[in-house]
Amino acid sequence: MKLEEILKYIQSKQIIGSSDIEISGLCTVSQKVQKGDLFFCFKGGKYDSHDNIAEVTEGGAVAVICERKLDCQIPQIIVEDGRAQIALVARAFYGFPDKKLKIVGVTGTNGKTTTTYMLDSIFDSNGNSTGVIGTLGIKYGEKFVSPELTTPDPIYLYSVLADMVSVGVQYVFMEVSAHALYYDKICGITFEAGILTNCTQDHLDFFKNMHDYGECKKLMFKNGRCKRIIINSDDGLGVEILGEVKGAVSYGLKNPADVFAVDIRERIDGTTFVVNLFDELYEVKLHLPALYNVYNAMSAAACAKLLGVKTNVIAKGLSELKTVDGRLERVARYNGADIFVDFAHTPDGLEKSLQALKKLCKGKLYCIFGCGGDRDKTKRPIMGKVAADNADFCIVTSDNPRFEDPYDIISEIEEGIKPTGKKYVTVTEREIATEYAIELLEKGDILLVAGKGGENYQDIMGIKHSYNDNTVIKKIIGD
Repeated sequence: MKLEEILKYIQSKQIIGSSDIEISGLCTVSQKVQKGDLFFCFKGGKYDSHDNIAEVTEGGAVAVICERKLDCQIPQIIVEDGRAQIALVARAFYGFPDKKLKIVGVTGTNGKTTTTYMLDSIFDSNGNSTGVIGTLGIKYGEKFVSPELTTPDPIYLYSVLADMVSVGVQYVFMEVSAHALYYDKICGITFEAGILTNCTQDHLDFFKNMHDYGECKKLMFKNGRCKRIIINSDDGLGVEILGEVKGAVSYGLKNPADVFAVDIRERIDGTTFVVNLFDELYEVKLHLPALYNVYNAMSAAACAKLLGVKTNVIAKGLSELKTVDGRLERVARYNGADIFVDFAHTPDGLEKSLQALKKLCKGKLYCIFGCGGDRDKTKRPIMGKVAADNADFCIVTSDNPRFEDPYDIISEIEEGIKPTGKKYVTVTEREIATEYAIELLEKGDILLVAGKGGENYQDIMGIKHSYNDNTVIKKIIGD
C-alpha cells in the first residue's frame, strides 16, 4: 500500500520527504522492524520510541509516523499523537475488515469471557460462522491463537479481523478491556452491539480511582460506537449509563429491566431459569453454575435477540455451552469433594464465586488464592477479607508475583484476613498450596482455586513459567 494512500486517513501536522513509497508492513516495536515497514513513534509510560529511530531505520523501516521532527533520512509524518494514529492506519492498511464483519463488544470488570463464549455458542447454533477475541485467546474456523492481551493491539487486531474475513467469519465476539478503551485500540470499529457486564474494583494501579475507571468504561457507549447497547441494570455504573444513553436495553434481576429471569434453580452442575426476553418467556438450562452466569446469559440472550436470533435458538445455544476454560470450571472430584478453578482475581469476582459455591456446599468450603504483583495493591486486604468472610478455610499463595516479593504480597492480603479471626495458612508455592488443600478435602467439601483460571503460566521476575491450575490439580490427584 502506498504511503500517500495511508495519509488520507490521518491528520498530520507536517510531512517531511516523499509519500510516494510502498508500505509493506506496520510496526510499533523497534526490535521487530522489518524491511518496508511504516513505524509509529510515541511516548509511552516508561519509554519513548522516538529515541530508537536509529534502530528503526537500520531495521529497514521506510517511513515513520512521529510526534516531533527526527534526525533520520526516511520520510516523516509528524502528528499530534502517534499512538492515536495506529488504529486508523491499521484499519486502512488491512482493508477495513471491520466493515465486512458484525462485531459485538463486551466490556466490564468480570464476565466478559463467559459472555463472549455464550454468544459464540448461540450464533454457532444459529448456523453462523463466528470468531472470539479475548482473554482466552483468539479462535475462528480451525484456528486458535494463544492469548497475550485481552484486547489485542490495533495492528494485530486488524490483521486478525482481515484474516477472519478471508475465511468467511460473519460474527466476532470481542472482549473490550478498559485499557483498550483508554488507548482507543478499537478506534474505527462500529459495533453491532455493545454489552456492559459490570464495573467493580480493578486496575486502580492504572486508573487511580473508581470514577476514572468507570468513565473509561463509558467510552464504549459514546459517540455512536455501538449500534445497540445492552446494560446491566443492577450495576452502579450500568444505572448511570442507562440514565445517559437513549435507547439502551437493560437486563437484571433486582431493578426493572427489559430482560430478566425468574424461577432460578442453582445446582453444582449448572443453573436452570426462565428468561423473560422482551416479554417472551423461555426456559434456559445452563451447564455453568452461579447466579452471575445467569446475568451473563441474560446479556448474551438480549444481544442475540436484538441481532435477530430466535428465542428457541438462543436457549439451545446457551444449553450447548458445556464449560468455559477456567471460569468457575469444575475440574475434578476427590474424596467425594468437588474442585473448581476460577479466574476470580478481583474482590467482587472472588466474593461472587465463593458465595455461589457456598450455597451448593454440603461440607466445608476451601479457597486458594493470591494477588498479582505490580498491580492494584489496594485490593489485596479487601480480597483477604472477602475470602475469610465467605470460605471456611483459606490458603493464601502466589499468583503472578511478577517483580514483587511474594511474601510482601501475601502479607498485604493477610491484613484483611487477620481482623476476621478466621483460620488460614500461607503457602508461597502455588503447587504445594494446592496439594495441601486437596489433602484436606472430605466428602461434601468444595475447593475453589482462584485467580488464574485458564492461564498457562506463573509470571515471576519477568519470566513466564509454565503453570496451569487444572493440570496441577489433575497431577496431584492422579487423574
